[in-house]
Amino acid sequence: MHVKIPRVPLVATLVAVVAAAALLAAPAPERAPAAAGIVRATGTGQTETGRAPQTPTTPGQTTPPTAPPPTPTASTGQESTATPSGPVPGATRPGTRPPVVDHGPRTGNKVALTFDADMTDAMRYQLRSGAVRSYANLKIIDLLERERVPATFFLTGKWVEQYPEVTRRLAGNPRFELANHTYGHLAFTADCYGLPRIAEHEMTADVARTFDVVAAYGGRQTRYFRFPGLCHDRRALTALAPLGVTVVDGDVVSGDPFAKSWRPVVRASLAGVRPGSVIVLHVTEANAPMTDEALPHILAGLAERGLEPAPLSEVLGLG
Repeated sequence: MHVKIPRVPLVATLVAVVAAAALLAAPAPERAPAAAGIVRATGTGQTETGRAPQTPTTPGQTTPPTAPPPTPTASTGQESTATPSGPVPGATRPGTRPPVVDHGPRTGNKVALTFDADMTDAMRYQLRSGAVRSYANLKIIDLLERERVPATFFLTGKWVEQYPEVTRRLAGNPRFELANHTYGHLAFTADCYGLPRIAEHEMTADVARTFDVVAAYGGRQTRYFRFPGLCHDRRALTALAPLGVTVVDGDVVSGDPFAKSWRPVVRASLAGVRPGSVIVLHVTEANAPMTDEALPHILAGLAERGLEPAPLSEVLGLG
């Protein structure tokens, strides 16, 4: 299934500011053509069916970033950690408001398991004080590795900094994709589950900083981004325009944060699942203590329905 002022290179910051200012002054850009079945959110929060943005080919357009070279990591005995070449999944044309997707095409039998890795300043304090033992549920990772299950992890920058070895482990698994969940899990809108709110002028740099933090680990990098609490509005989306991202919400919300039993998490995860679904789960152990118990039942339920977990890029048809 939270503020420091981040630092980004001066030139990148100036470009982001100029692009964001231009978007605010100009009318909303037209939607890019997109893959059948992907749901795109409008500025009002409603959704409409569209197609996923394609790699620009017109002269003068900005080409989406390609995958960075793999970063050397400690040997874990896993499979090759080489980063796939070519355009990064989720990359869109910088300077246009990013698409928002809930699910992929409703064909085939693939679904995406996505795990948010939250980390706020309050959570860090809980760790330092000893009130909480861990916000990294290694049992989930153990199960996914053992059963060779693909998954996509939406990482906050502060979680990565707290758990560099776990991040290295995720990056070292060719079945795992890495995505962006902000730097410190601050809300990008008002009234977002009680989360402290980030200043609007800090939004672009916050997300850019997190991409930089995650990129250092190599592996299967993406330009997918998920807002904390799935809370976003027109201003938040406009702030991300310079970064060339795809915003991923999800059509199946497990409700695993602070769950008291694994059964409701399983029911919520399977009740509305369909081909192309994006299931939102959490890997933050103390804040989602039942997820590791629920996961084997979720996997079994998917198998009974003839559904198979796949990387998010494959489910969305963008990878």
